[in-house]
Amino acid sequence: MTTYKIQAGAAFPTLAVPDANGSVRDLSKPNSNCDWMMVVVYRGRHCPMCTRYLNELEPFVQELAEIGVDVAAVSGDSAEQLAGHREKLAVNFPLHHSLSRDQMKNLGLYISDPRSPQETDHPFAEPGLFVINEHGTLQVVDLSNNPFVRPDLKTLVSGLRWIRDPKNNYPIRGTHSYE
Repeated sequence: MTTYKIQAGAAFPTLAVPDANGSVRDLSKPNSNCDWMMVVVYRGRHCPMCTRYLNELEPFVQELAEIGVDVAAVSGDSAEQLAGHREKLAVNFPLHHSLSRDQMKNLGLYISDPRSPQETDHPFAEPGLFVINEHGTLQVVDLSNNPFVRPDLKTLVSGLRWIRDPKNNYPIRGTHSYE
């Protein structure tokens, strides 16, 4: 089986998805005073690991904003599923829904089928985390095929602070292809 994986250093694609109010936003572009964007893809409300990870991310959002990194999260859940999930979340960063299978594939995400109708009613993306720099280029990419492997947030934020410091002149890593 061959799957497409988005490459570090590549242009991040347009990622237009709705929020809880139905407003569509392109998550490839930061809001506010930030020039970088972090997009967290999570499995959906059925995943307690995702709920925990999103809640653990919230305390880092201000620190990320201080270094110019905006944050948003998205899943393949419906608007109704996101509304139900918000009851378990204590986050203030934007949450989006209705990530399509084509968008999942375009991002190189692993996609899983639910184990039962009680879990969820649609194929869903496994976790992914993307950091897009001021040029719209993928600076950091982390993909997992299950909910148990995700970047440690303290280490990630510390690393982004270091990368963003101009005196470090840190390049995008992992840009060699297999061709």
